[in-house]
Amino acid sequence: MKSSTMNTHMGNIIIDKDVISQYAGGVAMECFGIVGMAGVNMKDGFVKLLKMENAGRGIDVKIEDNKLILDFHIIVAYGVSIVAVANNLIDSVKYKIEEFTGMSVEKINIFVEGVRVID
Repeated sequence: MKSSTMNTHMGNIIIDKDVISQYAGGVAMECFGIVGMAGVNMKDGFVKLLKMENAGRGIDVKIEDNKLILDFHIIVAYGVSIVAVANNLIDSVKYKIEEFTGMSVEKINIFVEGVRVID
């Protein structure tokens, strides 16, 4: 499914998965300890730091029974607690995505693809 459809008394609301991933990428970039989103080349196993305008490409969005499942591929800052960063990301994204879309977030999977030193 490429998008989600919600029926209201005024009509239908259709939200594309790319909109959700771009918004989730922006929310993730605001979280402490996250350097950026990672673009993963499955063929070569190569990980690349994505720029802010491409942050949505580091997120896979699945919609099942009008519930969201989000997979984040992130690069974290060196020296921060990965558990603390992950918990902060989950709390922030869950709240803001549910508020933004009106859909519930069923699951958030976080894949730490790399560690970078912040200048």
